[in-house]
Amino acid sequence: MPPPVLVTRPAREAERWTQQLAERGIAAEPFALIDIVPEPMAGALADARARLADYHAAMFVSGNAVDGFSQSNQALAPVPQALDALNTRAWSPGPGTTAALLRAGWPLERIDAPADDAPQFDSESLWARVAPQVRAGTRVLIVRGGGADGVAAGRDWLVAQLAAAGAQVDQVAAYRRLPPQLNTAQQARARAAAADGSLWLFSSSEAITNLTQCLPDTDWSAARALVTHPRIGEAARAAGFGAVHDTRPTLEAVAASIESLA
Repeated sequence: MPPPVLVTRPAREAERWTQQLAERGIAAEPFALIDIVPEPMAGALADARARLADYHAAMFVSGNAVDGFSQSNQALAPVPQALDALNTRAWSPGPGTTAALLRAGWPLERIDAPADDAPQFDSESLWARVAPQVRAGTRVLIVRGGGADGVAAGRDWLVAQLAAAGAQVDQVAAYRRLPPQLNTAQQARARAAAADGSLWLFSSSEAITNLTQCLPDTDWSAARALVTHPRIGEAARAAGFGAVHDTRPTLEAVAASIESLA
């Protein structure tokens, strides 16, 4: 039997992944380790949305970025012009973000993303697809999350590539990423899962940081992690996880990896 799995994505995504894994006969439970709080449609976010037509492309770092920019998964209209009248392209790092863009009403023909069979869904794979679009003066908006202060923050690798190519880059936070407030039962479950053979499914290094900060005295040497990117694997090993397994980030690959660990 596959091991029980703790899905550490933000709550809504964790619920969806838990259901999809259950449909494949895998016992999974949501265990969100990042809380997502949308930014109000005001200030810099409202200004960026109103000026969407000024940009060659808007890069959304995640489905949460799309949802925060479009507000509660509603179609992005009204903006000054309907989306189908804009020339702005959407850059997506992976299938989850692409699905959110389609839900928000972005035309498929104006979405750029890594190929479905790309080894990873990340900024590097996206840049390989969109780099030919960038010239000196190309304007790009990056829609991402922020910390508790609401300031846009995150990995800046793509920003560096764009700047080196002469692009003009603006960034805006569409949501805030906050550490979870684990209750007593959740803390007990996490401590048990550190040693009972459960499998922690991580799609973010930040989730690992939040977990270890919530339970600073927990020994993770007997814990098992399944990670969807090598950088996350490095974070899991640094946190002390005794067994760290890599997988591609697709649902099919994750499910197959879980089943292989039975």
